[in-house]
Amino acid sequence: MFSDLRTIARVLRDDFAPRTTSESVVVVDRPHGRLRRYGTAQQLDDARAAGTVPVVLVPPLAVPASCYDLAPGADPANSVVEFLLSTGTIPYVVDFGDVGYADRHLGFDDYFDTFVPRAIADAVDDFRAGPDAVDLMGWSLGGTVSILTAAYRKELPIRSVITVGTPLNYTKMPMYSAVRKLLRPVGGQPLGAIARAIGGIPAPLVQLSYRATSWQRELRKPKYILDNIDDHDALIRMQVIDRFQDSMPGYPGRLTEQMLVNLVIRNEIGEGVLHLGGHTVDVRTLTAPVFTVGSHRDAIVSHAAAAYGQELLTGSAHVEFHTVESSHLGLLTGPDAAAHTWPAIAAFRASL
Repeated sequence: MFSDLRTIARVLRDDFAPRTTSESVVVVDRPHGRLRRYGTAQQLDDARAAGTVPVVLVPPLAVPASCYDLAPGADPANSVVEFLLSTGTIPYVVDFGDVGYADRHLGFDDYFDTFVPRAIADAVDDFRAGPDAVDLMGWSLGGTVSILTAAYRKELPIRSVITVGTPLNYTKMPMYSAVRKLLRPVGGQPLGAIARAIGGIPAPLVQLSYRATSWQRELRKPKYILDNIDDHDALIRMQVIDRFQDSMPGYPGRLTEQMLVNLVIRNEIGEGVLHLGGHTVDVRTLTAPVFTVGSHRDAIVSHAAAAYGQELLTGSAHVEFHTVESSHLGLLTGPDAAAHTWPAIAAFRASL
């Protein structure tokens, strides 16, 4: 009994899950573009000798790059980085960092035409082996940025694009239907003007919004702790996810307006052609093979919106869609991802 009480006390004071990360080094440190390579020196040597194509992981906007390395060492597995290393692949993660009022000018075009292309070039230069190519992988809006990058910067050595829980048609997401009907007549005003004026969506609001999408999890948390009092791995995963949610940064002002106007109201990505900051991107011209995955249980991205890539990406050499029934985060990390998403990704990459 006293042991159980100590466990509950440690969970409540955020002192239960270890604050560990997989071994890594910072390859390049730039504002909104820190590139981190994961793996030991031996794993890097082995991957170089085998010529295994590395993976550049692109986090969603307003989500910390740690999403790809949650609770390494947990059982069942929880870290995307650990999964990739287990296949002999070296993962690189681009970290966009925090954003504040001074970053209000940033838009999607900065990410797909500057930050991610620069990270790809740095990863290729650092790896220095094999075919000088990378697989680009993104969760949620990280998948959107990955697709935009591959479509707009066709000269980049992108072998394939992998998206997890990425929305590719906003008309197929019921949560946005009311917003679209209300704001379409005025082109996104006044919310777009407000977003520009305040510099974007502040981090606390982003964190609150993400928790609101999983409100049932929040309500059931006390019971979950008691039910899993002897399952330390389950409690560790829970606490790591809580820390992850609490560390979400905000959205820049111009990008917030683009999300609202270009994606939600105009559904430009679903139509195939986006007009972002003077850049015209036709995602239908993307030629690299694409892997996508979605879920009927995802409270943020509908199954239909994720599956729409099969209809949208007509220029791709191959579009592969998988259904994995899990939450938005569960598609990427945790038991469902380890059992279904990750093996499907490994099989897709092995077929290239």
